Amino acid sequence: METKIRYVVRHKATGNIEKKIYTLYQIEERSLKALSPIFSDGYELLSRDWYTGLKDSNGNEIYENEIIKISYETLWSEHPYYFGCVEWLAHEDYPAFDLRPWLDVEMNSLSWLMSGAGPSVKFYEVVGNICENPGLLNIGYCDKEELK
Repeated sequence: METKIRYVVRHKATGNIEKKIYTLYQIEERSLKALSPIFSDGYELLSRDWYTGLKDSNGNEIYENEIIKISYETLWSEHPYYFGCVEWLAHEDYPAFDLRPWLDVEMNSLSWLMSGAGPSVKFYEVVGNICENPGLLNIGYCDKEELK
């Protein structure tokens, strides 16, 4: 797996949010300012997110601070959806990526999803990131009626 970092920045004058992804090799090869104008004084760094090495059901790469929506079979769960944010949990003495709020499974939530998660999970997808969509995390578990 290639080490990648996604930079999320906001243009100070327009407020537009931009995302750029670079490999560690690209960063080591040149200075950040030489890589892109987003590393100039005209931009504010919102987030620096590491690639987890994982992909969602659609094949999209999953980065730290992504918001993941997990869709359940309603026969297996009282809630058809769960929203969680991917976090690096070294500050909790748990040096791994996992979902917060915690998904109550017997192992790391992301590992559980990648292992097939049994018949309960129909689909899991990146639906945004914490910088652009912080309100999604307030949903957590929700019923179908809440999503209309």
